[in-house]
Amino acid sequence: MRISNIYYHPQFRKSFSDLQENLQDIAKAKIILFKSNPFDPSFKTHKLHGKLKNQWSFTVKGQYRVVFIFKKMDAIFLDIGNHDIYK
Repeated sequence: MRISNIYYHPQFRKSFSDLQENLQDIAKAKIILFKSNPFDPSFKTHKLHGKLKNQWSFTVKGQYRVVFIFKKMDAIFLDIGNHDIYK
């Protein structure tokens, strides 16, 4: 599966700008790779549960994740951050 477009929710943009510069650089590289293969094993892409059951997540680095939804062949990135974004 290849992602046609990635759209960024305003919350994602805000959270991204709050990240340290080195994490922003890592996230940018991961996003480029995500577009060509969102299920690459290094991402640990998985569907969320409970109140976030319609959303997905992938690992950026360590405890940092991107929460997103699939919309046909597109992805909408909702938020980025540590596990607190699941609350």
